[in-house]
Amino acid sequence: MADTLFRQCPRSGLFFHRTGESLMKAHAVFAVVFFLIGGIFGLLVMLTRMPSVHLLDAETFYMALSIHGTDILIFWIIFFEVAVLYFASSTLLRVRPAAPALGWLGFILMVVGSIMTTLTFLRGNSSVMFTSYVPMPAEPTFYLGLILFAVGALVGCFLFLATLVIAKREKTYDGSIPLVTFGALTACIIAILSILFGAVILIPTFLWSVGLIPEVDPLVYRTIWWGLGHSSQQINVSAQVAIWYAIAAIVFGATPMSEKVSRTAFLLYILFLQLASAHHLLVDPGIGSSWKVFNTSYAMYLAVLASMVHGLTVPGSIEVAQRRKGYTNGLFEWLRKAPWDNPVFSGMFLSLIIFGFLGGITGVIMGTEQINLIIHNTIFVPGHFHATVAVGTTLAFMAITYFLIPVLFQRELILPKLAKWQPYLFAGGMTMLVIFMLGAGTLGVPRRHWDVSFSDALMQYQYAGTAITMLGMAGLGGILAAVGGGAYVLIAVGSLVFGRRLDQNATLLASFGVPLKPGSYTLVRPERLGMTPAEAEGAVSHAAPGTFTLALVFLATFVVYFFINAKYLSSLWHMS
Repeated sequence: MADTLFRQCPRSGLFFHRTGESLMKAHAVFAVVFFLIGGIFGLLVMLTRMPSVHLLDAETFYMALSIHGTDILIFWIIFFEVAVLYFASSTLLRVRPAAPALGWLGFILMVVGSIMTTLTFLRGNSSVMFTSYVPMPAEPTFYLGLILFAVGALVGCFLFLATLVIAKREKTYDGSIPLVTFGALTACIIAILSILFGAVILIPTFLWSVGLIPEVDPLVYRTIWWGLGHSSQQINVSAQVAIWYAIAAIVFGATPMSEKVSRTAFLLYILFLQLASAHHLLVDPGIGSSWKVFNTSYAMYLAVLASMVHGLTVPGSIEVAQRRKGYTNGLFEWLRKAPWDNPVFSGMFLSLIIFGFLGGITGVIMGTEQINLIIHNTIFVPGHFHATVAVGTTLAFMAITYFLIPVLFQRELILPKLAKWQPYLFAGGMTMLVIFMLGAGTLGVPRRHWDVSFSDALMQYQYAGTAITMLGMAGLGGILAAVGGGAYVLIAVGSLVFGRRLDQNATLLASFGVPLKPGSYTLVRPERLGMTPAEAEGAVSHAAPGTFTLALVFLATFVVYFFINAKYLSSLWHMS
């Protein structure tokens, strides 16, 4: 392994392999491209949802909805996640990436597949939306594009595993792999399982679309497809949590309160998080009630436990690190004195809070069998996954982008004042969007209907004025979120094109006051943070009362919201 193939970033101390660096850049750039495309069509969808605007006709609306769902939930997210896999393996372990030629092949397959699928949507006649349920047919290029993209992503996953083997063989790290790499490994394993489910059902569906097989059973399709559709979103959860831990270490030099507990929580994701796909299948007749009850109760809570562990340990590690620096007055001085004008931190912490309070709580509610049946086909559902994917995952990816632009791309950020406000614009708009979508869904507004006023229907139906108002407020939130998303794209792309080139020997980058110095946040062992093992042990012995207070607030919020939904359920199912 020749050191000349690596460069050390003087602003962070990280080592980047030339090929691994190029692969990271390529995947990250295309991720932002599809974020922009998907975001534009998402804004069009939201403007159509607003009864006072109702922008698009029915045919164009469903095309826009299909592009928005696929380009955001699949292409933006997975392009970025593959970049994270290369970062968590090659960079964090300081090792050459395995089979770089195959890495470029996988990237090309992902690019070809994503462009093919998006263009198929734009041609019309394939507006089957994200779920693409049969017997609704799409053009063969839709299915083929998804298959090519999945194969490319699968190549990236296997190369990540091969790079870990190389690092182990060449002894580029001591002990266990870093926690951030472990989180990426969790995302990789879930990705492989999800893609295999997709292959099992999408390949026959492609053959059906070209006329080689007569039919695909809709019930079989739904059952197997959700092994892809829901599980693929759990790749996001593992990747975003890994980024939370990374940013806690980057900004604060924080170490996990208990690395063993955090690793166990990641393991629970692998074992149980995919079972939550059951809540999409509760009315399907081909699945037994015992399986449905088990997966929406006992097994589901093991996955919830994992997220609650991370929700404690990430802010808890930040609190411990802050208290070690002297921020010990009261419960929340550590939080008040955090660098809120640094988008690396603010984006991560907003991602954590909103994901937990809005995405996590509504996920448990929606995963409860009885309550699920009264909200599943309402706009409550996209409200939930906008809280998880559009806020939790996307904000985490935005936050780490602000760190990677100077460190990976070696460019200075443009518009730093706008960058400080961007996470708040996006998070505020999305929070408004989510809350009012959840409220409208609770009042029965349908999930996918083009026109909730049913103006063209022979039999009219009028929703309560409150529901219509909520849709309008959700639309305003969507517009604000689009402004925040557009600001992110402007800053990211503008920095790569117009940002000042940072010299290899440049001094510490002072943007946003990030306390970067070589070796200050190595994500492997506590002793690599400049502490002895004894000092590190002392660090985690500090209490984190502020974090546990926030956890109690979360618990109270969850209990209240659960019983509110149980009250709605009782009004439908009268007992005598």
